[in-house]
Amino acid sequence: MVRPVFLLCGFLFTGAGVVGAFLPLMPTTIFLILAAACFARSSPRLEAWILDHRHFGPLVRDWREHGVIPPRAKALACAGMAFGFVVFWISVHPKPWLALIVAASLAACAAFVLSRPSRAAP
Repeated sequence: MVRPVFLLCGFLFTGAGVVGAFLPLMPTTIFLILAAACFARSSPRLEAWILDHRHFGPLVRDWREHGVIPPRAKALACAGMAFGFVVFWISVHPKPWLALIVAASLAACAAFVLSRPSRAAP
């Protein structure tokens, strides 16, 4: 019963990753990392397809093997979070306590992204 759930999640994450490849504010790599993890538990062939992908495979493998996030990806992730907060602020007009919670959550995510190594250790 668990294997079909992981397979379904792998397909959903892959779909989200494909959408993210075309939408500027939606991430791609994180969804493909999650898809590869799900496929590792359900379909080794689909996991290999992601890991061997010409564009995304190296990013997923670097994350899996070394926890690496390239500098360009870090910059795009942090810029996306900042832009998302601005859109949230303008469109929702949140109360100060809610804005602080959202800002703190995004700041924690940005700190995590920035704390990851940019290149694999030699």
